[in-house]
Amino acid sequence: MNEITLDTRLAKHTISRHIYGHFAEHLGRCIYEGIWVGEDSSIPNVRGIRSDVVEALRKIRVPVLRWPGGCFADEYHWMDGIGPREQRPTMINTHWGGVVENNHFGTHEFMDLCEQLGCEPYICGNVGSGTVQEMSQWVEYITFDGISPMANLRRANGREKPWRLKYFGVGNENWGCGGHMRAEYYADLYRRYALYARNYGDNRLYRIACGPRNDDYHWTEVLMEQAGSDRWPGGPYMDGLALHYYTSVRRLPDGSREGSATQFDEAGWIEIIAKGLTMEELVRRHSTIMDKYDPQKKVALIVDEWGTWYAVEPGTHPRFLYQQNTMRDALVAATTLDIFNRHCERVHMANIAQMVNVLQAMILTQGEKILLTPTYHVFALYTVHHDATHVPVDIQSERYELGDYSIPALSASASVNQEGVLHITLSNANPRKAMPVTLYVRGLPVRQAQGQVLRSDAMQAHNTFEQPNAVSPQPFQEIQLAGETVTVHMPPMSVVALALRE
Repeated sequence: MNEITLDTRLAKHTISRHIYGHFAEHLGRCIYEGIWVGEDSSIPNVRGIRSDVVEALRKIRVPVLRWPGGCFADEYHWMDGIGPREQRPTMINTHWGGVVENNHFGTHEFMDLCEQLGCEPYICGNVGSGTVQEMSQWVEYITFDGISPMANLRRANGREKPWRLKYFGVGNENWGCGGHMRAEYYADLYRRYALYARNYGDNRLYRIACGPRNDDYHWTEVLMEQAGSDRWPGGPYMDGLALHYYTSVRRLPDGSREGSATQFDEAGWIEIIAKGLTMEELVRRHSTIMDKYDPQKKVALIVDEWGTWYAVEPGTHPRFLYQQNTMRDALVAATTLDIFNRHCERVHMANIAQMVNVLQAMILTQGEKILLTPTYHVFALYTVHHDATHVPVDIQSERYELGDYSIPALSASASVNQEGVLHITLSNANPRKAMPVTLYVRGLPVRQAQGQVLRSDAMQAHNTFEQPNAVSPQPFQEIQLAGETVTVHMPPMSVVALALRE
């Protein structure tokens, strides 16, 4: 029995569009070639930024973009990335392959990218190897409109008016690549660094603290007690706490992952989808700790790194993390977004890793060519939930079982937009079995229904530069209306988006 019951009159909390955020790090070919090609490139660009990539990303209404990392952020010194590009110093990207970073893509270029995308910038500051002064001056350089050394330096570099900057991360993975710190030590550092990341004029920073890795509940406890509660004068000192979780198979001693993105059997299919569903437990348990110190939910949970992580594609650099993207990744994306939507009262932002050419990317590039991945198409289908009002759903689902794994086959989200249209996104994780689903809709007399479906005939189906549209959304006709009941026939391993109107 596969049934979904919902009542639009119970819609209450807004699904922040920032849940559909993205992440771009100086890693592999994400920035260089993926986004930045330079003004002299034969690839069409606007001020060095690829036009085709921007056009594709605008179609999924990217709401927010996190940069410059990631592990790279805690070795990044922002002054190396301003001024005439030919005069910028080079550095070694020690985290990601030991390659030379020429700093041609810096603050001005990133803010230009965000303006071209029409999205909010989310900058991650350097706590691991940077100073309080360096972080403070970066915020001043970007946001101060008066006369000061940093504002004058910005003007000398061609930007008269300051930018608007809301989201600012105070460090990244400081329990790991950002300094191997204890929670207690980082909590004190966070309070210090965040204090000097000041508000200038009417610009108000939304300060995001480094949060836990996976199920490190002690880290959340310490950060919330020391910086996330109002027990301290002027507290809480943070606006968001960042959780990181990657869906992957076994990690190897050199830090890489095993398991191909495209060569797997059904056991590999269900394992990854089941591990993706672990996000539900993580969000719920970290939220419970946050509720203890912040019952009014002033501090948001920010999942600013998530996604699938496999072995790199054969023949590519082992530290560039370039992987393909199949229907399996599409199902992980859909079910994970459902989890974030379900917890939208606490989850304000999430940032999939990463935007182009790295991990669970939206877009892959090869010279002048680009392709859109199945994950991109899931994000396209889910744009209907951006800033819509969440409608709680009660799901009764058959189980999909194989080996040691048993998971619900059905996942779903529902929301109502300002025009009163009810949008429901559903996924069927079973790769072998079609699934009739009955929806009982209360509060909205449904007289019209439209749908799209993302599906394939093979678990390993993916788009290539030779066949870029092998997996792409198609019209969905398997919808029947009968009063308050809507019946849909879900194909195996599919994602369906419905628009229901009076």
